[in-house]
Amino acid sequence: MEHLQDVGAGNLREQVVAHVRADIVSGRTPPGAVYSVPGLATELGVSTTPVREALLELTRSGLLVAMRNRGFRVELLTLSALDSLFTMRELLERFALETLARQGVKDRDSLIALADKVSDAVAAENLPKYVTTDRAFHEALVGQVGNPFLTRTVMQLRDDMRLYGIDSPEGRLRQKQSVKEHYQMVDLADQGKDKEASDLISRHILSWKPLFEAALAQYS
Repeated sequence: MEHLQDVGAGNLREQVVAHVRADIVSGRTPPGAVYSVPGLATELGVSTTPVREALLELTRSGLLVAMRNRGFRVELLTLSALDSLFTMRELLERFALETLARQGVKDRDSLIALADKVSDAVAAENLPKYVTTDRAFHEALVGQVGNPFLTRTVMQLRDDMRLYGIDSPEGRLRQKQSVKEHYQMVDLADQGKDKEASDLISRHILSWKPLFEAALAQYS
């Protein structure tokens, strides 16, 4: 395990959050698994303080449940909940892309730079980096609408997802396909093509659904 970089307590906490979130949402850490603060701190080569803070933050987002004197347990997401998350994500992100296309992209270069990072992560087959960079791209894309409440809600929905199956052959193929779609989203929004942009984000989101459902079914 590659240790995290000690560049400030706040940054370390954020790194631990990103690391644990990626492991949970990708299914690398399965439902029912328990994180120990001392154990995870040793694994990551950091002190217990940022680890404890990170795990507590992830309990607030619903990914973990704190167990008294026993650590933090990974919560199971039901198929019904997954279906509801996809419904809400498509609804809000479609609205976001339509709005952005009508308003106009404010900073195309920053979005392209983030799309490049996702592409690099997929090319390197670095799943934790893919999860982190893909999240950053979508946060920036929705963020350009200029509605912080919308951005916060969309990102919370994304963080509640479980991307089980993402590291399978089908999941890696879908990752490669999604890379091209990121650039297309930016282009369509930048050109003011609201209908095309919103249709693309719907396909972009819903194309993952059968993969996630099939993988999640084994835990239900």
